[in-house]
Amino acid sequence: MVTIRVFGQTLLPCVQEPEIQCALTEPMTVRQLLEGNPETLGGLLAFLRKSELMVTVNQKVGTLDTPVNDGDVVKLTHQFNPEYEGATWHNP
Repeated sequence: MVTIRVFGQTLLPCVQEPEIQCALTEPMTVRQLLEGNPETLGGLLAFLRKSELMVTVNQKVGTLDTPVNDGDVVKLTHQFNPEYEGATWHNP
């Protein structure tokens, strides 16, 4: 299971719960995880397509292409400046 935690006033209305458990059969990227669970995470796909998601995996800054494995915790927040992909603004 992967735990997905959604934060922020922009993203929370797009999901039913702020913490979602998703089963994994094999390692995949954050992007594949979001796209593969449209019934629970479908509201976030518009932000994914516009590159407006900031991603951390196990408390480490990541991107949509960061691999996730069973037991990982993925945190998603809204990033309103689409010129930066993922959380690169965190890394000077």
